[in-house]
Amino acid sequence: MAGTQGPCGGQPGFHGTSPATANVRPVENVLLSIVVPVYAVEGYLYQCLESIRAGLSPAESASVEVIAVDDASPDACGAMLDGYAQRHGDLRVVHLERNVGLGGARNAGLERARGAYVWFVDSDDWLPAGAVRAVLRKLRDTRPDVLLVDHLRVHENGRLEIDASSHLLHGVPEVVTLSERRELLGVQHTAWNRIVRVGLLRRLSLRFLPGWYEDVPFTNPVLIAAERLAVLDQVCYHYRVGRIGAITATRSDRHFEAFGQYDRLHEWLDRQAVEPWLRLVVFTLMINHLLVVAGNDSRLPPNRRRAFFRRLARHYRRYRPAGYLPPAGTAGLKHRLVGLNSYVLYAALRQAYRAAGRGHADADSTPAVSPHLAPAPQEVKPAPIR
Repeated sequence: MAGTQGPCGGQPGFHGTSPATANVRPVENVLLSIVVPVYAVEGYLYQCLESIRAGLSPAESASVEVIAVDDASPDACGAMLDGYAQRHGDLRVVHLERNVGLGGARNAGLERARGAYVWFVDSDDWLPAGAVRAVLRKLRDTRPDVLLVDHLRVHENGRLEIDASSHLLHGVPEVVTLSERRELLGVQHTAWNRIVRVGLLRRLSLRFLPGWYEDVPFTNPVLIAAERLAVLDQVCYHYRVGRIGAITATRSDRHFEAFGQYDRLHEWLDRQAVEPWLRLVVFTLMINHLLVVAGNDSRLPPNRRRAFFRRLARHYRRYRPAGYLPPAGTAGLKHRLVGLNSYVLYAALRQAYRAAGRGHADADSTPAVSPHLAPAPQEVKPAPIR
């Protein structure tokens, strides 16, 4: 899911478990823990859960644990999870007493993870056939700190897109460092496209922080701190785009929370005393990301776009590193307008692009792909709990 819509805050409280979650002793043969935060997705939940173990052999399945976290979902998701666990016996369910948001729900699952690696899978998305098998094989072969995987963007009308950053995953050797493959920092910064060694998270004391855009101060540090990076250049995740109720499809002032998340990321960078090139890359990616939010009609109310741009200009001035040069082309022009704090010119440029039919609300465009690469998305109707 692209986010949790209920009121949230504070640390999660636990409210019982299904029979499948009673024993939390470490299990040596569990290589991968898959954490699924759940909130108001009853139409998609079974599709997600069924996709995780589909096609796995008994031995492969024994290497995987699935932890579903009911984030005080207001619909039937909690009962659906309990029924699924009772029928299948291979799902651990955690019920939270109150809604804590996507980051807090992920943290609750991470606290109970028994695997050497953790993969955060959103409950309105799903995994293509063979994805978990390929991930297990790659983890065993390379033993990385972080494994990056490719994904497809799947629209509600069935249209499929390759992500604009997917090409960065091509041709990467078995194990690399970030300094050897700096472009990997530009891979879409989401929690669900990277499988992370739990020991690395413990060493960094890294958890998801409250609020929207919680991926920002999590996904960047895990890549920067990793000593061993591996890439699985294979579509291992289907990301559902534009679902009603998703954060990325919700107009709200809460999109301003992105600025606080980038503040937290820069505080982490300060503590780590990172190399100058890292600051340059992170700054460029930050401005690119915030410009996408600023121009997206599905996120910002029109009467709040100017205020968002002003905040963006302040972040530009605050965090601009020495030696920074704007990128080439239109992206660089937008960066310069942000640096000048010129909303009038930015708005004129945005309107000109829209009038010319180039893109929609400044969202990053990606090429369409063959519909045979993934099944068309479908809303899965909840079955009766048996």
